[in-house]
Amino acid sequence: MARNEVRPVIKLRSTARTGYTYVTRKNRRNDPDRMVLRKYDPVARRHVDFREER
Repeated sequence: MARNEVRPVIKLRSTARTGYTYVTRKNRRNDPDRMVLRKYDPVARRHVDFREER
């Protein structure tokens, strides 16, 4: 089964400048702009915003 461009793989990078990243998929039709999620950063040991990078 081929991967399509509707649900691309994206990297979420921490805004705490620790260099920690999460890798996930997103639906480009529902979220066309850059995604921001609040997730746990184990380097900073707290919840911070993670922004999509391209």
